[in-house]
Amino acid sequence: MIDRRLRCCLQLIVFVSLSLHNKLLEICAIAEGLDSKTDEIDYWLTEHLRLNGVYWGLNALHLLRRPDALPRQETIDFILSCQHESGGFGAAPGHDAHMLSTVSAVQVLTMVDGLDDLEAQGKGKGKAQVGKFMAGLQNRETGSFFGDEWGEEDTRFLYGALNALSLLRLLHLVDVNKAVEFIAGCANFDGGFGAKPGAESHSAQIFTCLGALSIANRLDLVDKEKLGRWLSERQLPGGGLNGRPEKTEDVCYSWWVLSSLAMIDRTHWIDRDGLTKFIMSTQDLKNGGFSDSRGNMTDVFHTCFGLAGLSLLGYPDLEPVDPRYCMPKKITEKALGQ
Repeated sequence: MIDRRLRCCLQLIVFVSLSLHNKLLEICAIAEGLDSKTDEIDYWLTEHLRLNGVYWGLNALHLLRRPDALPRQETIDFILSCQHESGGFGAAPGHDAHMLSTVSAVQVLTMVDGLDDLEAQGKGKGKAQVGKFMAGLQNRETGSFFGDEWGEEDTRFLYGALNALSLLRLLHLVDVNKAVEFIAGCANFDGGFGAKPGAESHSAQIFTCLGALSIANRLDLVDKEKLGRWLSERQLPGGGLNGRPEKTEDVCYSWWVLSSLAMIDRTHWIDRDGLTKFIMSTQDLKNGGFSDSRGNMTDVFHTCFGLAGLSLLGYPDLEPVDPRYCMPKKITEKALGQ
């Protein structure tokens, strides 16, 4: 039986309070888990996000310097229960294996120092089988990656593959140069990147492309001046950032845009104080957590990326985050042997 605190990652509630005296971060509460709510529709509507939710929640706790708030062994057991013989991971036990779920699984196992458990208890052949699954999703003609056996492909899956394979030290299993060529083909006249060649520039897709290029050590291909200008224009008068022109601000773009600016050394091109105030304004001051914008319901997704954005902004007492991986920097450095 998986501890209900593990399932509660999907409803992680974190409260960040600005004190007039010391500006301390405080954890307010972790919401009741979902195990006892299997008769409620919300439980089933979020099942496809279960494994991703563990990553969002655990990453947020690590950034808050509370890495042990979730039970380590039960976290590992749940992750491994989502694995297929192919090496890939599904969103929850019994779900089809998918690139995005597999990436989250690798990130979580890395954060809890559980890759040895993958070798000992995982289905198939441990890390090698996970790497084989992801490598098998690369389109060897174009360099891009499919999300699963059904053939959808865009830069999210390419980035995810390079992210997870580098953490596993298995990048040699894929054609990195071909992947870089595909990303270069996704570049647009405005300096941004789309989901595939010819697609509109979008902040989240820019993050995936820059993250992949950074992991591949090919940021030299980026027009940093032009891209920095496009990204800095995502800031609205209220301090928040949007994903593309004419859209409203959203806390999650505090990560997608800011991390991209960090990778090209241009975070000083935006109003950092204004962004900090926007993120802080989206808190639920009673129950904790961050929402997409002020006044809306909080959730673990926006809590994770809001905290990651605050970490990049240098907010006090938060663990430094790696802009390439959206994981604690000290963990990625250890995993990569840096």
